[in-house]
Amino acid sequence: MSRLGLADPPAPVESGSPARRGLLLRVLPPSIYAGRATVLMERSARVYRRAWLIIVSGFFEPLFYLLSFGTGLGTLVGGVTGPHGQPLTYAQYIAPALLASSAMNGALNDSMMNVFFKLRYAKLYDGMLATSLAPMDIALGEMSWALTRGGMYSVAFVLVMLAMGLILSPWALLLVPAALLIGFGFAALGMAVTTFVRNWQDIEVVTLLILPMFLFSGTFYSLTTYPVWLRLVVQCLPLHHGIAVMRALTYGTINAGLALHLLYFAAMAAVGLWVTTRRLGTLLMT
Repeated sequence: MSRLGLADPPAPVESGSPARRGLLLRVLPPSIYAGRATVLMERSARVYRRAWLIIVSGFFEPLFYLLSFGTGLGTLVGGVTGPHGQPLTYAQYIAPALLASSAMNGALNDSMMNVFFKLRYAKLYDGMLATSLAPMDIALGEMSWALTRGGMYSVAFVLVMLAMGLILSPWALLLVPAALLIGFGFAALGMAVTTFVRNWQDIEVVTLLILPMFLFSGTFYSLTTYPVWLRLVVQCLPLHHGIAVMRALTYGTINAGLALHLLYFAAMAAVGLWVTTRRLGTLLMT
C-alpha cells in the first residue's frame, strides 16, 4: 500500500515472465509435435458421421472401371500376358492397378480439397494452433484420416477382387497393408502440394495432372507399348510404383524390385510429411 492508502500499481509484465511465456506457449507451441494427432482424426470421424455417403461414393469409381473394362472390354481383349509372362484375363490384369488407384484417390480427396478449404477459407488450423496442437499434429492427423479413407476403399475393393476370383496368390494378404503405405505416400504428397496452392484453379491444375497419371501409368495396358523415353518418364511416377506393388502381390511374383517400390513410397511419405510440417509452420505461425 502507498502512503495515500491506494494500492500500488501492478508491476509491468516482463517479456520473460511466466505469464507472457504461458501465453506464447498457447499461441505458438514451441514443439513441432505435441503427440495429439488423434484429435484431428476424431474430429474428421465426427464430421463424416452424418456425411457417410460422401465416403461411400468414392469406392464406386474404381469398381465401375473394373466392371466396365474388365468385364465389358475384357470380352473383346481376351487373354493378356502378365508382367512376368503369365497368362491372365483382362480383369485380372487391371484389378490390381485399380486397387492402387483406389488407394491414391481416397488419400488425395481428403489431403487436397478438404485440407485446402480448411486452410484457406475456414481458417480451421489457425484455431487449432492456438491450442496444444502443433504443426506436425495437424499434418499427421489429416494424413491419417486420408489414409483411413483410402484404407476403407482398399479393403472393400480387395473383397470385390476376392469375390470375382481375381486374386491368384496367398501374398494377396498383404494387399491392404501395401495399399495403406501407398495411400500414406499420396496423402503426404497431396497435403504438401496443397500448402502451396493459392486458389481453386490451382486445385484443378493438380487434378488435371492426376488424370493422365491414372490413365498412362500402366493401369490398362503394358508400358512396353511406349517408346523408351516415355517409358522412363512413366516409371518415375508414383502410381506406376503402386501398380507394380499390387500386381506383384496379387500374382505372387515377388522379387527384389518390390522392396524398391515400397521404399519409393516410404520416402515420398517422409518428404511429404516434412514439407507439410514446415509449410504449416510458415503459413500459420508467422
